[in-house]
Amino acid sequence: MKYLRYLRYLLKHKFYVMIECLKEGMIIEGLMHDLSKFSLLEFKAYANHFYGKNRDMYTYISHNGYSKDDDPIKDIDFDIAWVHHIHHNPHHWQYWVVLENEKQGVILEMPRKYMVEMICDWIGAAKAQGDFRRSKLKLWYNINKNKIILAQNTRKWIEYRIKSY
Repeated sequence: MKYLRYLRYLLKHKFYVMIECLKEGMIIEGLMHDLSKFSLLEFKAYANHFYGKNRDMYTYISHNGYSKDDDPIKDIDFDIAWVHHIHHNPHHWQYWVVLENEKQGVILEMPRKYMVEMICDWIGAAKAQGDFRRSKLKLWYNINKNKIILAQNTRKWIEYRIKSY
């Protein structure tokens, strides 16, 4: 049952992201978005994390949206799946942060198509979770922007785009 519940959410999320990508003229990105979530590694871990052991994904989504940083559940399988996901999907800002050691790293500029897909992803997640209002995207970003590591020009572009919503 948990796998079906997660599949339902995942398909809903992909649908909404696809709609947002199509609005941007990004057909391929809309089709390919989050395909790694169908891999056994990610699918099983995500389903168990959000829907296993009498959990419900929406229990862990505050009014500010889900954030990995704020997740109270310690789950190594999910952490492994999350790392796999962000390293296979360049629309995640984490993909563009290169750690050189525990104290230093390089923050790369995101190409425009991935910045657009990232915003489409944020909107698609909110719609799939049943709580999307254009003003909420701005609110969510303002609450979470200090946790999101972006290169200077990437941040300027993201903030400019979000203001237009």
